[in-house]
Amino acid sequence: MKEACRNRGYTKELLSECEAWAKDHGCQEFASDCEIDNRNSFQFHKAMKFQEAGRVICFAKRL
Repeated sequence: MKEACRNRGYTKELLSECEAWAKDHGCQEFASDCEIDNRNSFQFHKAMKFQEAGRVICFAKRL
């Protein structure tokens, strides 16, 4: 099912609506993130004119 929904513009349309809502509510910046190895998400963000702001390493420790 996931593949059947790819490249149909759904995410781009949803992002556009979210950005419009945010602007209407006084927001001046919109942020998002993706896993460092998620090439599809990275390419989508770049295509939507997001600029990379930094990279983060997340840590976990089992107790």
